[in-house]
Amino acid sequence: MGTHPTVTAHDAIVRHAGSAPTDTRPLSGGAVVAHLENRATTVVAKPAAGPNATAAEGAGLRWLAESGDVPVPHAHGWDDAWLVVDYIEPAGGSPTPTAATTFGRGLAALHLRGAPTFGAPPPGGPVDAWIGLAPMANNTARSDTTWSDFYARDRIEPYVRAAVDQGIFDSSEAAVFDAVCSRLPELQPDTEPPARLHGDLWTGNVHWGADGRGWLIDPAAHGGHRETDLAMLRLFGAPHLDHILGAYAEAAAEAGHPLAPGHEGRVGLHQLFPLLVHTVLFGGGYAHQALATARQALRGTS
Repeated sequence: MGTHPTVTAHDAIVRHAGSAPTDTRPLSGGAVVAHLENRATTVVAKPAAGPNATAAEGAGLRWLAESGDVPVPHAHGWDDAWLVVDYIEPAGGSPTPTAATTFGRGLAALHLRGAPTFGAPPPGGPVDAWIGLAPMANNTARSDTTWSDFYARDRIEPYVRAAVDQGIFDSSEAAVFDAVCSRLPELQPDTEPPARLHGDLWTGNVHWGADGRGWLIDPAAHGGHRETDLAMLRLFGAPHLDHILGAYAEAAAEAGHPLAPGHEGRVGLHQLFPLLVHTVLFGGGYAHQALATARQALRGTS
């Protein structure tokens, strides 16, 4: 997982949380959960998935946590090998509709906190970041760069090129995505400022805690379009998704920034990014789904 051979989870927890770990146990992916000897706190030490991965996630967690709109685990610190964050005890069952409504309203407020530009990394975060196990560029674009320019350059074209290089798409299939990129200003009018995105908001990264709240974990945070986070949340479903989306829309409207007309028809357009990431990582059915979604986007349907 990219950890430095001489740096252990124990070392990282002592360094970044300031206390020796006790009662440690492993989690998936090489992570370690531990109680802190001198505090009533439990932390997780997560190994780096690749260069800059811990810095990208740690900076993203802190950026998302700034406003307190949505619960986010505290990031104690990170180095090249490990990220140390608070462990959030999972809920014993499904979240309630009330919890989903609260999460949706908080997410709307978080998005409206904004970002400097489209593609901007979190403060202190690296340009060369990650989304899951795939590289992701967070280029600090010029302030006049449109969402369409950013989405084509950094969220569609790199993954289409990678898929072509892997033999997943041929040239005619890649041309479908080129057509989407050329029509982005028409398909998604550039009328919104950059939003503060989680960036990898599939249902697995909404952690329903034992405290009854929905927590944001494992971000790929950056400045982007808020419809992208919402589209990703729809991609694999989520508990009480209708409550989340309904509360989101209500809160956004109350704040004077309702979702733009036609957003329901643009879901597929915004799902192209995660679908292409999955295509590069896993191939198979994701490639077919990405291509079908691109063709639907060109027809103006999702």
